[in-house]
Amino acid sequence: MATLRPFRALRPAPQNAERVAAPPYDVINTAEARALAAGNPDSYLRVSRPEIDLPEGTDEHDERVYAKGKENLEELLARGVLREDPAPRFYVYAQRMGAHRQTGLVACASVQEYVDDVIKKHEKTRADKEDDRTHHIDVLGAHDEPVFLTYRARGEIDALVEEVKRAAPEYDLVTKDGVAHQLWVVPEQAGARLEALFREVPALYVADGHHRSAAAARVHAQRAGQPGEHGAFLAVVFPHDQMQILAYNRLVKDARGRAPAELLAEVGKVMDVAPASSPAPEAPLSFGLFVEGRWYRARVRPGSYDAKDPVASLDCSIVQDQLLAPIFGIADPRRDKNVDFVGGIRGAGELERRVKEEGWSMAIHLFPTRIEQLIAVSDAGLLMPPKSTWFEPKLRSGLFVHRF
Repeated sequence: MATLRPFRALRPAPQNAERVAAPPYDVINTAEARALAAGNPDSYLRVSRPEIDLPEGTDEHDERVYAKGKENLEELLARGVLREDPAPRFYVYAQRMGAHRQTGLVACASVQEYVDDVIKKHEKTRADKEDDRTHHIDVLGAHDEPVFLTYRARGEIDALVEEVKRAAPEYDLVTKDGVAHQLWVVPEQAGARLEALFREVPALYVADGHHRSAAAARVHAQRAGQPGEHGAFLAVVFPHDQMQILAYNRLVKDARGRAPAELLAEVGKVMDVAPASSPAPEAPLSFGLFVEGRWYRARVRPGSYDAKDPVASLDCSIVQDQLLAPIFGIADPRRDKNVDFVGGIRGAGELERRVKEEGWSMAIHLFPTRIEQLIAVSDAGLLMPPKSTWFEPKLRSGLFVHRF
């Protein structure tokens, strides 16, 4: 069973929502955050990326950065830019990106259920990133950005969410990236029904936000016995059939300096390779390869991987097992500087540009991981390779905060 509960959100007044809303902290760097927030004292980046209010060159892990984030959150509250709702509520959050639509429930999820694996994971966290988020959340005394969760869709939940959406939304804005965001406050009676319906959901799955959820668990452990709502963490929960996963592509550099023709010949020993008219593969078990100014299609050979293994059968695993490790000598893609990862939202043009301008030996365009594969890996208690999924659209930060 999944325990979701309402909470008293810190959130902007409707007239402030567009100025407050910001991209997640981990999809932009400090320079990008500083540029986005320039001239806007209400930007939530001042909380999620508080180093932008300190001198340039300040280490983003400096103790002053965490303290500045707390100071800025309190300032937004003092100025009335953010305000706390008078009673605990659920919220419905809808996004539109082109033809894609997704609607989730904003709620507090259970830290204990995360620890007990009722909320299932599929990714290994990095110690340095987990340490950073733990300290950030602890100093703020708030979960300032939500974890992106999913669950196997249920018609009765969908119907109730759509019922809530019949009212006028509190927020209705389109951000500069063209994504539309709407927010509704769920009436108390509908919220009680949603809470009861989710108790019948056997499991939730972390789609994006493994470091934030792990950090929430650590903060709860550190504060054991202390007052406050630190046993819950902020999440937006979407049905699995509304998820959009884009490809997470690879750039690789050959440490041995082999010629492009030789690299293609090496790939041809394990996969079927032919010239391609388009960058993106049309189906799983095939890859786009950009080498020396043109695209090729590499197709996986039957029997060359374990089709029954939910991890080994992932396209990103096959790339690692058949190309990156044996041909390029990249055994640990988390640390090897001869591989880089490019989210599919940036397009094939970004892969071509970086190969030409930065001297990468090859770009590899993958077919997106499917949400059913992510669920299968999580249910098996296994971990996916790094950079397996790129979810779009991203959740906007600053529209709701859980202060504990």
